[in-house]
Amino acid sequence: MSTTSLAAPAVLSARRRWTVLAVCALSMFLVGLDTTIVNVGLPVIGHGLGVGTRGLEWAVDAYTVALASLLVASGALADRFGRRRVFRCGLAVFGLASLVCAVAPSLGVLVVARVAQGVGASMLSPVALAIVVNAMPDPRERARAIGIWASVFGLSMAAGPVTGGALIGVFGWRSVFWINVPVVAAALVLVAVFVPESRGQRARRLDLPGQALLTSALCALVGVLIEGPRIGWSSPPALAGCVLAVAAAAAFVRVELHRPEPLMDLGLFRRPPFATAVLGAVAVFAALNVCLLLNTFYLQHARGWTPLAAGLATLPMALGATVCAPWSGNLVGRLGPRRPLLLAGGFITAGGLCLVDLGRDTSVVLLLPAYLLIGIGFGFANAPLTDTAVGGLPPSRAGVAGAITSTARQVGSAVGIALAGGLVSGVDPAGLARASRPGWLIVAACGVFLLLVARAARATAAPERKTAAPPA
Repeated sequence: MSTTSLAAPAVLSARRRWTVLAVCALSMFLVGLDTTIVNVGLPVIGHGLGVGTRGLEWAVDAYTVALASLLVASGALADRFGRRRVFRCGLAVFGLASLVCAVAPSLGVLVVARVAQGVGASMLSPVALAIVVNAMPDPRERARAIGIWASVFGLSMAAGPVTGGALIGVFGWRSVFWINVPVVAAALVLVAVFVPESRGQRARRLDLPGQALLTSALCALVGVLIEGPRIGWSSPPALAGCVLAVAAAAAFVRVELHRPEPLMDLGLFRRPPFATAVLGAVAVFAALNVCLLLNTFYLQHARGWTPLAAGLATLPMALGATVCAPWSGNLVGRLGPRRPLLLAGGFITAGGLCLVDLGRDTSVVLLLPAYLLIGIGFGFANAPLTDTAVGGLPPSRAGVAGAITSTARQVGSAVGIALAGGLVSGVDPAGLARASRPGWLIVAACGVFLLLVARAARATAAPERKTAAPPA
């Protein structure tokens, strides 16, 4: 095992510490924003590049699959080679990939550039969080910083469609990528000036076999979900994809159980609260992305709304998430994760059920409150899911648990996009409302599953928690 011996980190001034948080939160905002900002522009992007819904799904999921696959490995690289160094590398890759996305002449180029964006983003989210934790040695101050971090994360995901709709309405679809370039340039300067270098106390070895198998399993799973409706679920390519996904997942489990330093500590899944929290994270982000994609195609194709109007329709969702994310963190700190999870599950279930009977002329008076309910549920979900996953774990395992939960969020995003795209791909605009109804049942089912997660979290009361890891 390779180790790195470090002197105690220099204590930064309060102003410097909070500046470090602001710079790192900016990167987190970009990562979350790019997970959802493209959704509202998909119809316009498809028209501009001459591709259909299924191809556009790859433009979204290429980013989330790359991000999900590499989150844990990027954290290991940062511990070994230096967090600021890897963070700056991630910013540079993300910025250059955004530039290529902005000028992409075809879907193929756009998808490849989105993969590169995901690679860069994987070096930002977990690494920036480690930088913040290292810069704030005082537990109370660190807890406040983590609360802000969680709020920024929820806001970025919910604000994506609104921001994207506004940019597309004024400047066109390429602006959702151009906007990243000056922000990344400013972040690179700020990191060079304010962010100190740090490394992990122990440099973890890279698990290349585990990394390859995890990536293969995710790509095969998402590929089957996206292409299955087109090629037929019983066709040889679809069956081969299913076999590849299952075989890669089984091989991944086998390899990880026998490695001294695995990519993921699968022993954590023996704890029912952890396992259900990870599945809950998948469910929450699947529900969010099903909602956003169905909303985009329903409002723009079936009802003829502009991207700006469709983005503005998600304002209640963004508002609900923004208000409830910090509130949820406070509730978790005082009462434990069970009540916020019950609220999250109840609101998401109610929002999904409100839209099950969606029609082409459904009143906005019904749509907007439904989006608000889903946004409130999303806001309440993040903090208690992470707390349930890491509650009672020692610090040495809490970080790994937080990283796995973060990976689960991105897997949920990819699966949600693939499921929603399969429902509306190739459907005539007049039939979009009816075709999307199973999607709203999926959203409601994800909310019901959160209620089950809350039951698993019942024993994790606030006074019993030994540690807490933030959402990354």
